[in-house]
Amino acid sequence: MTARFVITSGEPAGIGPDLVLALAQQDWPVQLVILADKGLLEERAKMLGLEVDFIDYDRFAKVRPSRAGEMFIEPIALPQAVELGKLNPVNASYVIRMLKRAIKGCMNQEFAAMVTGPIHKGVINDAGLKFSGHTEMLAEQSHSKQVVMMLATPGLRVALVTTHLPLKDVPEAITPELLKDILTITNDSLSTQFGIDKPRILVTGLNPHAGESGHMGREEIDVINPVLQQMANAGMNVHGPYPADTLFTPKYLQQADAVVAMYHDQGLPVLKHMGFGNAVNITLGLPFVRTSVDHGTALDLAGSGKADVGSFRYAIDVAIQMTGQE
Repeated sequence: MTARFVITSGEPAGIGPDLVLALAQQDWPVQLVILADKGLLEERAKMLGLEVDFIDYDRFAKVRPSRAGEMFIEPIALPQAVELGKLNPVNASYVIRMLKRAIKGCMNQEFAAMVTGPIHKGVINDAGLKFSGHTEMLAEQSHSKQVVMMLATPGLRVALVTTHLPLKDVPEAITPELLKDILTITNDSLSTQFGIDKPRILVTGLNPHAGESGHMGREEIDVINPVLQQMANAGMNVHGPYPADTLFTPKYLQQADAVVAMYHDQGLPVLKHMGFGNAVNITLGLPFVRTSVDHGTALDLAGSGKADVGSFRYAIDVAIQMTGQE
């Protein structure tokens, strides 16, 4: 049975509208429903020289796969007209409305997955709306106790213990309870959504040289090691903590189904260097599948025809895999 995926088109002044128009240039095995301002997409399609047949989305209509040259769209109106490449706080509410609509549709099983385009957190906060990122909003809106931010590219998956925190707040945030939750959710998702039998998970330390036996910090001794031992004793195939500067080498990565890193800029620079433009952001632990592009809004490329749709395509492909639509 064909599934429906909901796609949020992201920051309207950036490349998000360009990318969803590019997605409409190919066939898909699922039905893609785009949330966007219809006038914005019509204008951008004309600018890019793309032919698209816009079909108003009807949730009660028979589900069928999306075909090249067409787009199922649920119109969401912009408060103000978009100036190409220029952020406007007035339009921040438009981005939030798209996300809330997508989450609601996934929660009531209207959609099998949501795939999100790039947004600009700064302009949302400038508008006076509290927003620290997709991951945090998804957790709150879906009433999920704990979620995990994972980025993936062919050959590497990296899950994070902490996400969008100042570096000075990271050590205190890494508690035994949090680390257990992150490892459990990651392990369960790799097994059930990616079909990996007894996934092998490698874990970084927090400090240089994984604390060097306490000489460079005690978090490994006091928190990380005890949790890893407990999880291993319970049957999880988990190993570490390894110094991050040696774990992210072929010797270790070729043995890993996923790496769990302690903070955002410990794990993600390596992954983005390895697979930028062909990577996907996945939120684990939600009651539905959510994937996203791995890049920003690229305001300078909006309307230029130079935006690379590879990450968006890959995000949809991973969602197809995770929902069993292959």
